[in-house]
Amino acid sequence: MYDFKSMGITNTQENLVGDKIKAERVLNKEIIVEKYRIEDSKHFTGEKCLHLQVLKGEDRHVIFTSSASLIDMIERVPKDRFPFKTTIIKPDGRYLFS
Repeated sequence: MYDFKSMGITNTQENLVGDKIKAERVLNKEIIVEKYRIEDSKHFTGEKCLHLQVLKGEDRHVIFTSSASLIDMIERVPKDRFPFKTTIIKPDGRYLFS
């Protein structure tokens, strides 16, 4: 029988760290976006889900959202600009970085 650790398989997915919170908890408050990933949504077929690791004060959190506007905006941030400060706002009912 093979031993798993002898196969040399390692985790290639970067883990996000922090307590899960809703985006509403950081709405209109300054946060630091440390990193993110985008995956297929588990709740909405054909949609994407943004996993966002943020710092609010000294506390690290992970936010999950299917906001198309946040996904579009964060995909345009150059990798060398992380981490960055921002505020999530919700004008006209949709989330935006400001």
